[in-house]
Amino acid sequence: MQLTGQSLIAGRPTAAGKKSFAAVNPATKEALAPAFVVATAEEVDQAVKAAADAAPVLQAASPEKRAQLLETIAAEIELVGPTLLERANAESGLPLARLSGERDRTCSQLRLFASVVREGSWIDARIDPALPDRKPLPRPDLRRMLAPLGPVAVFGASNFPLAFSVAGGDTASAFAAGCPVIAKAHEAHPCTSELVGSAIVRALAACDLPIGLFSLLQGPGAEVGVPLVKHPLLAAVGFTGSHTAGRALCDLAALRPNPIPVFAEMSSVNPVFLLPGAVRERGSVIAQGLLGSVTLGVGQFCTKPGLIFVLRDNATKGLMDAVAAGVPACAPGTMLTPGIRERFLQVQERLRSLPGIRVAAAREPGSAAKNEAAVTVAATTAADFLRTPEMATEAFGPFTLFVEASSMNELLACAHAIEGQLTATLHGNDSDWESAGPLLDALERKAGRLLVNGFPTGVEVSHAMHHGGPSPATSDPRFTSVGTAAILRWARPVCYQNFPAALLPAALRDDNPLQIWRRINGALTREPLASCP
Repeated sequence: MQLTGQSLIAGRPTAAGKKSFAAVNPATKEALAPAFVVATAEEVDQAVKAAADAAPVLQAASPEKRAQLLETIAAEIELVGPTLLERANAESGLPLARLSGERDRTCSQLRLFASVVREGSWIDARIDPALPDRKPLPRPDLRRMLAPLGPVAVFGASNFPLAFSVAGGDTASAFAAGCPVIAKAHEAHPCTSELVGSAIVRALAACDLPIGLFSLLQGPGAEVGVPLVKHPLLAAVGFTGSHTAGRALCDLAALRPNPIPVFAEMSSVNPVFLLPGAVRERGSVIAQGLLGSVTLGVGQFCTKPGLIFVLRDNATKGLMDAVAAGVPACAPGTMLTPGIRERFLQVQERLRSLPGIRVAAAREPGSAAKNEAAVTVAATTAADFLRTPEMATEAFGPFTLFVEASSMNELLACAHAIEGQLTATLHGNDSDWESAGPLLDALERKAGRLLVNGFPTGVEVSHAMHHGGPSPATSDPRFTSVGTAAILRWARPVCYQNFPAALLPAALRDDNPLQIWRRINGALTREPLASCP
């Protein structure tokens, strides 16, 4: 397909603005054609109004219709073929094999949400039938379910140009919930975004759904994202990115006359705690896994382990030496954008300059012309870490910090001192678990996902996954941005009291025409209301 360099407003390419920008190949610094026109405030307004106008159609659509839309989007993305991967590679520097896997993940999660919509229990239908003879007061007929919030703004992420972008998990879960989507393309990959956005437009047309259910806006966050979040018809925001940008969106949404939720994934150092039994038993294996996790994707994963807590002893010294010995074999890699590389080097330099931090091993930073970065492994003591909270700053790139404690009590103090995280990991064996209870209790309060004897950089897309955590990891620790529970972000409860049968949503009717699981008088069942006690 031919790229237009324009936004897609309700299915139509538009370019009313006068400003433009181009994607840059991070490995060559070459500007990529075509140039993209920055969306205007008027185009933002058109996109949100079109979404609001179309919203009732998607809300009223049957579960089967929503599921068909999600599956058709996946099929249309696959039909774009190699062009999509080649463009994403040129805009991000990510290898084609990684991008192929990411495309598969994107399409798989679209199809997974289709299965969730068909199964239907996510809407949490509850029915308490009327009790007219109850004393001292009768009970009215009460029926409750989750309903879509309305138009959702989705901000694409820099590090996942497909799976956390225009048709990524936020968009898939929003469509599944019955919400229209206005996607704000990331400036680093506008071509990739247009290719995927056009696939969504084709899917809407193929499913005979209003084209206004989706728009794609091109341009910087300050010029496009701000008026989008402030628009009075917008109902919610999904964001994955830096803490600075995420907090700005949260503050902007909170200051609206009608505040709206922002579900932002923002910052995490993903602490790993290595207990002594595990270090003695398999220190070399842990060292290899740690280094691989820190350097995966040039350290540009939100789940990269940035803090590694250990107890100081000879076995731990051997593990740290093994990690340091592996550093020379880790070649520099191209980072996603020149701006990300510059910020990473600045944060890394600030961390390395803090009193108490020493560099255990580091490669040369790589070629600035090729936008490369290389791994650095640093170390400090738990006492210095506890005195200097800045040591827990996220460095978005291949950097990690070992923190050496002199006792389990000091290790536990470090666990209490860290802020909210996406993940926290424990490595131990049978000899460690008896004394690990207090540490586990502390980490349960700090992280959304706890791992044992693994590494956090793999995030499975499944029903049980939780990808979230207390602030500053996310803006709301109750919700996930990965896995099928992500759909719950885009819905709100509605209770129908004493409604006539003809006005009830299908999910709440006596005969249960959707054949979904419902809670009737507190008991889960698929039976019609007449068959329930």
